[in-house]
Amino acid sequence: MPSSAQVTICYGPYESSGVVQHRTFRLQGLRALTVRGHQCILKETQEWNTVELVVNGELVFTCHIKQLEFGDGKLDPVCKEAVAAV
Repeated sequence: MPSSAQVTICYGPYESSGVVQHRTFRLQGLRALTVRGHQCILKETQEWNTVELVVNGELVFTCHIKQLEFGDGKLDPVCKEAVAAV
């Protein structure tokens, strides 16, 4: 992928404390993409529990949103995998 790609982060709602809604807390670790020079756009979808990274119209990574850990992503192996996929 280009060194400064536009990455669309598509994320669906998930249940927490009995409430289903879109939340971005678990996406914070994906900020590592902006540190690497990529532009990130967040896009809500209706697919429950899903995170997808799309670059130039191509799906490059997908996971269950609860696989992402809170924090900066440096210790999260799923975030590292996502960044490597881009």
